[in-house]
Amino acid sequence: MYAETLSRSKLVDQHSIPSHGAPWHRDVLSDIDARLDGDPGFPCLFSKNAYAKGLLKFIFVEGDTDSDIFYLSNCLIEYVELSRHWNGSLNTAYPLVIAFSLAAIHHASLEQYDAFGWNVLQRLHDLDPSPWPSDVGQDPDMAGWSMCFHGMPLFCNMSHPAHHQRRSRNLGTHFTMVVNPRERFDVVAGDTPAGHKVRNNIRSRIANYDDVSHSPQLAAYGAGGIEWWQYSLAEENLERTDRCPFRGAKPRS
Repeated sequence: MYAETLSRSKLVDQHSIPSHGAPWHRDVLSDIDARLDGDPGFPCLFSKNAYAKGLLKFIFVEGDTDSDIFYLSNCLIEYVELSRHWNGSLNTAYPLVIAFSLAAIHHASLEQYDAFGWNVLQRLHDLDPSPWPSDVGQDPDMAGWSMCFHGMPLFCNMSHPAHHQRRSRNLGTHFTMVVNPRERFDVVAGDTPAGHKVRNNIRSRIANYDDVSHSPQLAAYGAGGIEWWQYSLAEENLERTDRCPFRGAKPRS
């Protein structure tokens, strides 16, 4: 059954959505278009570049049942396999947008949206067929951890309509996760002088775009920051004392 489901899985190319997508898929794309193309101040230059070049890949998830998450996990395996062949150019980097229908979650509070996102990541981990990479920390409350799936460290940006002040984390009416392989941030915006310049530019744009200054939780991976804080940002810049909802990691390879 696993192999059969995997054979039916596929990532959705952004250009195919207007003509072949379901109505709510087109709504997601329209919201993203309004940010990445229609709003010059949107701070994430990488996302804007990827959208302009038609590089975005999508997974649309209808609900939050076990079968929905199983489908998502199979699609995510396909995305990881695609990403293993990255040649280091931003023109071949394919950011992934995972979008959930309003039937899965709608009209929730910021805390409920964040809890939903972490529940999805936990369930994906529980379905993950691969062991945790040997060079990635297993404790999310310590530096050096990153969400991993199918053997690849990932960065997951949770965005939802409950973000009012932190507008850069609001991509419209649906709950979305923007996923990129961890290494892409390390290459173009890592803990290097060039990477710091890129990050400072984006954070300056965030400060001008959001109704609150950029979160102090944002940090370069490997420079002592807590990674999971950056997946689901708090609306206000308050000290974080909560522990990560994600628990458990597969035995190391």
